[in-house]
Amino acid sequence: MFRHLRSTCPQFALVLLCSLLAGTRTAVCQEEPAAKQTAPAEKHQKAGKDQPVAASAVKMPVLWEDPGDIAKKDLYAGRGGTDHLPKPPFTFLSEDHNGTNPKFDVRDADGKKWRVKLGSEARPEVVASRLLWATGYFANDDYLLPQATVAGINMRRGRDLIHGDAITDARFERKPGSEKKIGIWRWKDNPFKNTKEFNGLRVMMAVMNNWDLKDVNNAVYQDDKHDRQIYLVSDIGATFASNDEHVHHDTDKGNLASYEHSKFITKKTDQTVSFGTPMLPAGLLLRQGPVLLGETVRRSAIDWIGHDVPLADARWVAAYLGQLSHQQLEDAFRAGNFPEDQREEFVRIVEGRIAELKAL
Repeated sequence: MFRHLRSTCPQFALVLLCSLLAGTRTAVCQEEPAAKQTAPAEKHQKAGKDQPVAASAVKMPVLWEDPGDIAKKDLYAGRGGTDHLPKPPFTFLSEDHNGTNPKFDVRDADGKKWRVKLGSEARPEVVASRLLWATGYFANDDYLLPQATVAGINMRRGRDLIHGDAITDARFERKPGSEKKIGIWRWKDNPFKNTKEFNGLRVMMAVMNNWDLKDVNNAVYQDDKHDRQIYLVSDIGATFASNDEHVHHDTDKGNLASYEHSKFITKKTDQTVSFGTPMLPAGLLLRQGPVLLGETVRRSAIDWIGHDVPLADARWVAAYLGQLSHQQLEDAFRAGNFPEDQREEFVRIVEGRIAELKAL
């Protein structure tokens, strides 16, 4: 019933859903969920970085750059290359309590600071960063270390993933060019709306099934060296699994079975194409009550991202994806330390999606 209401009168559906929550969970009707309790100084600092960059502060924004000869790109080493690999030994600095996956900062042997993520997002995030970088979009320098030792590690979260000082399948991340984050950008309000580069990014989110398209997962970095502001999707771990946020969304990332059985292209007209990502959490509303009701309200405001992409723009990004070889795609999943028997299957699905885009 909700889907029918949303398709015929979306604003009415949103008002109805929010009304059901009135007096009990009004906060969930906001576009972004409330932040967790943190120390005052930490909370103030995070609040500043998680605010959209004001229109008056936007100067020389860039979302995409010509990737050059894609066939020569090393998707195993990624954007940072082998020269910028995190170098042990690693020293624990502090824990980051934000997000759903355990994260903390370390310093490596060269004195570089890295943000380490453990859990279900670590492996798919590295693969997603490779595909975005290969097609001209900005991404963090991400590496997946199958094993690492971090001296003095002291975590409240993720203790089951830590054995003494040893961690496994850990994503090490550095900002592009080690530049400073100055804020976030919104999907519905940014300098690139209606451009082929922006629409191509929407297609990339569908190719990878990135269902966690909250504005707070988008970052803007100040690149003083090149006098520009870099716009990117910085949190891309909720990928290569289902395109629907559901009960087990905390673990359904990098899940071959979920990815294989998810919908990709859902509709095509003479002018546009629509995708299955992001998808509303259909069917869970009745089982999960107000919490999922609130999430449905929030996600109904972002499902447009996968709808009605101009065909010309989808073909444009497909032309770049189509230059990636089978080996390059396999190298991307190898960089994420996916099991060998899964890598070929993931690549098969990605190649199938690229073929569908090229045939539009």
